[in-house]
Amino acid sequence: MRLLIASSLLMLTSPMVNAEVTALLEQEWAGDKHGNANKLESRLIPELNYQLSDGWQMTMIGEIRYDSFANLNSFKNRPDSYSSINGPILTNSTGSFAIKEWYFDSEIGDSFWRIGKQQVVWGQADGLKILDVVNPQSFSEFILQDFEDSRIPLWMLNIDATIDDNSSVQFLWIPDTTYNEFAEEGSIYYASSELLRPDLAEATLLGFNKDKPTSAFSDGDFGIRVSSFLNGWDLTLNWLYHYHDSPVISQQETQQGVILESRYFRNHLIGASASNAFGDFTIRAEVGYNNETYHYTRQANLTTEFTTTDYATTNLAITESHQNSSGVHQSDEFASVIGLDWQGIENAMLSVQWFQSHLFDYPHDSKIIRKQQINTFSFLYRHSFINETLEFELLALHGLEYADNSFQLKLSYQLESNVDLWIGADVFSGNSNGLFGQFDQTDRLTLGWRWGFD
Repeated sequence: MRLLIASSLLMLTSPMVNAEVTALLEQEWAGDKHGNANKLESRLIPELNYQLSDGWQMTMIGEIRYDSFANLNSFKNRPDSYSSINGPILTNSTGSFAIKEWYFDSEIGDSFWRIGKQQVVWGQADGLKILDVVNPQSFSEFILQDFEDSRIPLWMLNIDATIDDNSSVQFLWIPDTTYNEFAEEGSIYYASSELLRPDLAEATLLGFNKDKPTSAFSDGDFGIRVSSFLNGWDLTLNWLYHYHDSPVISQQETQQGVILESRYFRNHLIGASASNAFGDFTIRAEVGYNNETYHYTRQANLTTEFTTTDYATTNLAITESHQNSSGVHQSDEFASVIGLDWQGIENAMLSVQWFQSHLFDYPHDSKIIRKQQINTFSFLYRHSFINETLEFELLALHGLEYADNSFQLKLSYQLESNVDLWIGADVFSGNSNGLFGQFDQTDRLTLGWRWGFD
């Protein structure tokens, strides 16, 4: 990071081939079904691009955020899920200031280099993630934000090298030990599902210990993706050696009571993706194998009071913990999604997906809270009208095991080439212990606008 700062200062005092400054100003209001407003968030997102004479380009994207109601991610202090080199520069209960992305681009030989704070997108699934786990995620609004906004950019080295005309290989080194950011207790999207909370034994709570990786070198993540185009198929092979972005909470029982421990642990993700277009249809598929995932188990009684903000995950694959700890069970996991897109109607797209997660080790007498197999179905419909100035979108998710649902509707209008208006609704239903049903009482209506300028 010091090298990037020094390079940037050098650029500010050096002749520049080209400099461009643009910005987005947006505001969104949200209110619940009882007529109570719970969000009035304003965001200013400036972007600075320097094109240098030596072949390097710098991009810096900032964010100034202010929410009048402070009901979403109203952290009074900097969240401890961030590393020492990441996170907001300033934050309080109503707003924050942060450098979202800051990276340098260059082509060296047959390779493309991007160095700095950035997002890396693996996979193409809608709504939920299988391979798109290089960057951690903010769950301040659960999964209602666009992935581009909810991903937390990381400091990393990203090299994409050409193998031949149809193939390339990507190398990632990520020294940034930043992990998922969860909604804090008392905020609207604070997780309550039994799938995401440890079931505590009937005992006195003696303490809560937190252990988080901090070393940029020994705790860094590494990834490789090989991409190829073969007989009409876009194919990838993926490997990510990383700390899972959600901690596990284990229970250590003593004669005096229970000690809780929150820890992050290494995980190997081995995956692949494939997509191909056949006329109006496109087939997409992703698979991912995760080793040594851990899942919460039922205890005797849930009587110990427990409050924390950093224990949830939305992929239902809680990571490692101690073998001798109670409250968790180890199993390798295989996750997949297959999707079918249809564009047979002019200016419209219809997509359906089937997500599945399977645990290999699931004893018949197991007290594991989640099912051995989890199935989720999605339906996406997008249609544009009036020369593509008006667009309607519906994304529906259904969890089979808990019979719970999520519906996200949005109608947007392009008033000018740089001005957008929208109205939307987010609706949840189903079992309160389900991934979506836990937010059954948080249905909302949204109104917003966005203005781009330079």
